Parts: sequence; C-alpha cells; structure tokens
Amino acid sequence: MDYLIIRKANQNNLKSLNLKIPRRKFTVITGVSGSGKSSLAFDTIYAEGERRYLSTLSLYARQFLKQLEKADVETIKGLSPTISVEQKTIAPNPRSTVGSVSEVYDYLRLLF
Repeated sequence: MDYLIIRKANQNNLKSLNLKIPRRKFTVITGVSGSGKSSLAFDTIYAEGERRYLSTLSLYARQFLKQLEKADVETIKGLSPTISVEQKTIAPNPRSTVGSVSEVYDYLRLLF
C-alpha cells in the first residue's frame, strides 16, 4: 500500500476527518493553534500504530504494559507499527545511548 488512509477520525478537534498520506515521503502537518495537529499525529496515528505494535508482543510482555485505548477513528489502512520520541532536554551522561534517551530501549528489551 502506497498510502496511509484515515477515515472518519474524531479525536478532539478532528471531526470526521478523511485523509490520504503518501508513505515513504516526507510529510508535514501544519495548521493554526487548536486545529488538531497533535490530535492527528499523536492521538490518532501514533496511538493506533503503537497499539498495533504492542499487540504483536507476547502475552507475557504485554502484561507489563498499560492497556491502550483504540483511537476514535473508523478505519486506518497502511499503518506500520509506530513509536514516538518525546522532545525533552536531557542531562548529559556519558553512559546514555540513543536507545536509553529515547526510551526505545525499553521496547527492544521486551522483544529480546
């Protein structure tokens, strides 16, 4: 599938949003304050991708994770499992790695 297709997203300020985003392309979400950018990116796309990713883990691994709610959307097609890296200031530590700072390491530990 060449597109991420979203049908009837109703998260926060999103009201029955239908969207077709090309995959493997650089895509930017822009808009005025309160227009639903974060709701689309994090509460809809990321939340559903993370839920799908975590559903691939074993029952044993999932018992240690919080239960995720399904995004308020009718359909999302073409979505790969996703992770999100939080924007934050970190204290310098010579032992830090990209995995530990971004917290991706925690997910990788569950897999391996």
